[in-house]
Amino acid sequence: GITFTREQVEKMELAVKQLESVKDQFTRLTAEYDNYRKRTTKEKDGIYQDAKGDTIKTFLAVYDNLERAAAAEGGEDDPHKKGLEMIFHQFKELLAKEGVKEIEAKGKEFDPELMDAVMHIEDESLGENVVAQVFQAGFELNGKVLRHAIVQVAN
Repeated sequence: GITFTREQVEKMELAVKQLESVKDQFTRLTAEYDNYRKRTTKEKDGIYQDAKGDTIKTFLAVYDNLERAAAAEGGEDDPHKKGLEMIFHQFKELLAKEGVKEIEAKGKEFDPELMDAVMHIEDESLGENVVAQVFQAGFELNGKVLRHAIVQVAN
């Protein structure tokens, strides 16, 4: 068999140690990079979601106008009303596709995280702290409030 001198053995042992050290550094670096990548992806996604939220917020005025117009128009058979309702429905679907959800408020318990109370009413038929009326619809985007629902609260 091959025999190595003591010096050669020491050199090999040193080389193995150096290799281990490089391997450790590499593993650490890989982990750091992975964390960095996850963090920046999350940040980028956050920036995108914020921009998307801001854009959608500007469209909510259109929602309000469509809602008001659809409510104000003539009787059920009015073709103008039907047309408006169709557009309003289409607009709602478009928002839903983007992950926008209307905050359910009417008849629900008042939730300050999701709603702004601007009026109170005494109403025996309604429970304590229940939303009697919604003045302006509130919306969430992926669980984040875009706009609080403006409501009237009972009792």
